[in-house]
Amino acid sequence: MALIFYSSSLSDPAPEVTSLIWDKVLHSAGYALLAILFCRALRGERIEVRAGALIAIVLISLYAASDEWHQTFTPLRTADLTDWMADSLGGIAGAALYAGVALSTASRQPRRLPR
Repeated sequence: MALIFYSSSLSDPAPEVTSLIWDKVLHSAGYALLAILFCRALRGERIEVRAGALIAIVLISLYAASDEWHQTFTPLRTADLTDWMADSLGGIAGAALYAGVALSTASRQPRRLPR
């Protein structure tokens, strides 16, 4: 989150990269990674995988909206609805990926019998 906040504070972050890669792909990838980290943190708090994924998606969307608002205070930057959508879709993809892997891994592990 700190890296996203920092890059949103720059007027023209990574022009070498954005000239080669569509910025919506970068938005989606960054927020997908953040969603995976949120899911992992929530799982560490013993929140069920599906619930954690849904919570992560909500947190991602809210953080993305706050990031777009933050950019309105940065010279040469504006808030962009399509950036928020790319961020949110990336968050959905990351949370879905995490949940899919976590659930498929859990279904392959043998169940322990109660004592």
